[in-house]
Amino acid sequence: MLDGDFSSMLGWISIASWVVVYTPQIYENYTLQSGEGLSVLFVIVWLCGDICNLAGAALGRLLPTVIILAVYYSICDIILMFQIYFYRWKRVSGTGPDEETPLLNRNGGSPAPVSVTALVLRYIGALLFVFATGVLAWWISSNTGYTQLPPKSPPSATVSWIIQILGWTSAVCYLGSRLPQIAKNFRTRCEGLSPALFYFAILGNVTYSWSIIAKSTERDYLITNAAWLAGSALTVGFDLTVLGQFFYYRSVRLRQNAGIDNVDRN
Repeated sequence: MLDGDFSSMLGWISIASWVVVYTPQIYENYTLQSGEGLSVLFVIVWLCGDICNLAGAALGRLLPTVIILAVYYSICDIILMFQIYFYRWKRVSGTGPDEETPLLNRNGGSPAPVSVTALVLRYIGALLFVFATGVLAWWISSNTGYTQLPPKSPPSATVSWIIQILGWTSAVCYLGSRLPQIAKNFRTRCEGLSPALFYFAILGNVTYSWSIIAKSTERDYLITNAAWLAGSALTVGFDLTVLGQFFYYRSVRLRQNAGIDNVDRN
């Protein structure tokens, strides 16, 4: 029972993470009036992974909340794609800022970056908030009689195989989507990219993987959930790479700004 409660609590924390994961990047794009910090291929492949995830959830007749979340993820991916092409259209039509303005100040320099220490403190606060929200949601569900009931009848062998194929396809898409974004970051130095997107993705994937393992470590159970476990756990490594890129380029900009300030004083 304790394992079940712990697994359920981790699951709610994961949901809380994924609910807010897209918001920082959507807001960043709106603020800059540009989506050029994102790789188009990254968003497209991620959307494919979410669609496979949605199809698997529907075929598996999972809880409505799980299916609704999968729909929500897909809609957020579409919003990111819309922002990228909408702001490109505005630039081409002359109704938006020029190509350099979204990622740079009008003076030609990069916006003054927030210090790494301030960012770390900010994300620690966000971590505590998400954990508190997830635990609160778990407590409410536990005390209102909300239970995750299994489907009325298990899916057929054919449907089970289809679900597994969709799961592994989703996992491959989630893993592969990060590669074009990592490559683009070397060119853009992570300008226009919100690190919170990957921070909350890491938090969501870690707690989701942990919730699977906390529920059971039986061989058959782990094999059944291997696709989702692999997709979540392995993606964390790529997301950590993106965060490493972001903080590296952020520290470079801070040193450059400090050097310019010293020259101005002299």
